[in-house]
Amino acid sequence: MNNVTVVWIALPLFIGFSSYLLPRSNRFLALGMALVSLVYGLFHIVDPTPLTLNLVGNFGVILRVDELSGYFILTNAVVTAAVVLYCWHQNKSKFFYTQTVILHGSVNAVFICADLLSLYVALEVIGVASFLLITYMRSDRAIWVGLRYLFVSNTAMLFYLIGTALVYQANQSFAFTALQTAPTEAIALIFVGLLTKGGIFVSGLWLPLTHSESETPVSALLSGVVVKSGVFPLVRFALMFEEIDPLVRSFGVATALLGVGYAVFEKDTKRMLAFHTVSQLGFVLAAPEVGGFYALTHGLVKSSLFLIAGNLPSRNLKDLKHQPIPRSIWLALAIASFSISGFPLLSGFGAKVLTMKNLLPWQVIAMNIAALGTAVSFAKFIFLPAGGEGKPKAGFWPAMAILLGGLVLANVVYYEAYTLGNVVKPLATIALGWLAYLFIFQKISLKIPRAIERFDHLIGVMSLMLLLLFGMVLA
Repeated sequence: MNNVTVVWIALPLFIGFSSYLLPRSNRFLALGMALVSLVYGLFHIVDPTPLTLNLVGNFGVILRVDELSGYFILTNAVVTAAVVLYCWHQNKSKFFYTQTVILHGSVNAVFICADLLSLYVALEVIGVASFLLITYMRSDRAIWVGLRYLFVSNTAMLFYLIGTALVYQANQSFAFTALQTAPTEAIALIFVGLLTKGGIFVSGLWLPLTHSESETPVSALLSGVVVKSGVFPLVRFALMFEEIDPLVRSFGVATALLGVGYAVFEKDTKRMLAFHTVSQLGFVLAAPEVGGFYALTHGLVKSSLFLIAGNLPSRNLKDLKHQPIPRSIWLALAIASFSISGFPLLSGFGAKVLTMKNLLPWQVIAMNIAALGTAVSFAKFIFLPAGGEGKPKAGFWPAMAILLGGLVLANVVYYEAYTLGNVVKPLATIALGWLAYLFIFQKISLKIPRAIERFDHLIGVMSLMLLLLFGMVLA
């Protein structure tokens, strides 16, 4: 299995450049790479025995593949396959598919890294590949959004790299295990980098503009898998170190509330979905033991919702209330919205039940409020009028078949969730959220200020987060 892992992690680079040299085969190669990752991820979910590779000792690459990795790899595989199918008939250039495959491979690399230096390299490659996809349209707006993302990402990774150097200075090792005896400032610096990269709490307020202004398939990739490259190491650290677990859980709760607070009042569909990405990443961190399954469910739901949003007649929710959506698109929108709200028969239900069962007592009230806010937010979609005319893009339904079908199939992961008590609570939460939307939030017109999303403020927030982290780690 060791050789298989090495070949699998190197394969995206070979396929990515091959697709550039063989433009007629680029779609097939990209889809094939996603299917290979799907098989690899499923294998490690079915057989959760950890696999560890130490390639060059303390100075080199340490890899670890286990059940947690399997869920994140499977998420990357399914979302990438859906995006490739969505773009199948859109005449995307060989450059697009090359970058998509390289992004896929570098995200997979993060999910099996067990040393800080290899993780840094993988995250930097993700930043460059994401930038090239964000700017793919070459419009002035896309270039500015891409550069903004790149600057924020590089600043965050500079903090991370300094923290990594301090860990090595103290332990002569880059392994994750070296964090056990790392100095306070090293942990704080590494966390600032990962919180920003993963779109967590106020460090993640770069995310709404980036995800909402990117091209539809790029938004699906960014929200479905790319942000999880920053979240995965945090989940891994929480599972490895008891001292770090409360820190990660605290940011999970704060992120879930912050994101849903913005999403409830947002009137732009893509920005609302982007804020909900922030919120749902909080759910992943709030219960690290089951974060892998929640990440899978979120990746399927959020990528499908971004693809659906790209086929709506308008981004403005006020306009959509007066422009009926084609029934077939509305049905796909409703299924995805039901899942993320926690409706039974879809994996979002099992993921939420499992997460709520693994919360600590001090988290319960806040996370239930976040779940209620999720139901309120997606009531905006569910209560949109249906019956309009129009057809989605050619690759829309194959992508939906994979993503929405995955939401149904993933129920088998936690079929024990289907008890009367577990079913009643989410249904009551959804009903209460719908009532709150219809009688309260639908009538409120609140414009949320965007000043904190400005580039200069985003950089400043990193410094404030660093001070906060110093205090939390010392405590």
